[in-house]
Amino acid sequence: MNTLNTVVRVLTRWALVLFLWSGCDGGGGSELNLVTCGSLVKLLNTRHNVRLHSHDVKYGSGSGQQSVTGVESADDANSYWRVRGQTGGPCQRGAAVKCGQAIRITHMTTGRNLHTHHFTSPLSNNQEVSAFGEAGEGDDLDVWAVQCDGEHWVRDAAVRFMHVGTRVYLSVTGEQYGHPIRGQREVHAMPSANQHNWWRAMEGVFIQPSAAPLRHDEL
Repeated sequence: MNTLNTVVRVLTRWALVLFLWSGCDGGGGSELNLVTCGSLVKLLNTRHNVRLHSHDVKYGSGSGQQSVTGVESADDANSYWRVRGQTGGPCQRGAAVKCGQAIRITHMTTGRNLHTHHFTSPLSNNQEVSAFGEAGEGDDLDVWAVQCDGEHWVRDAAVRFMHVGTRVYLSVTGEQYGHPIRGQREVHAMPSANQHNWWRAMEGVFIQPSAAPLRHDEL
């Protein structure tokens, strides 16, 4: 029975990846080149070539909340994040995200929001980054401002995410974990804007204003 459950989980995971890949926009006009509210994306740290990742593994120190890491694999379903508005803030489905706009970034698999707070990260002694909340709802420390050039967040452009509450930047500096998440990189937050906190939107489903709603709202 355990073997059967494992096979079902693997098949389900690959079906999800194929669905997401088939939903990607492949070309066309300029409106296809923008990251929009409701989109489901993978975020690549351009300095260290790892994707923002989370999983139901909690930190053994600090906050004890769900850990956030960076992974080299491009096809891990646990690296998908949904772009959402802050609580009570404007983020109409399919609307282009503006440079400077405050957003929440919600982990697709666990429904927890990208979060940081005044705990020390376990490896680099920077500020800990975690995934927090339930069913997409956490608190005011889940809010990040998109820093980019121009008017909107362009898919092929590198951007920074500055935490609104503590004024730090989502970053990777290369430290690697051991067991149980061996080889994954520490994701943390740093007070300075530098080469370690550039991110680019990669694979995903990019929602457009004219698109029909997806069948499953959680996507």
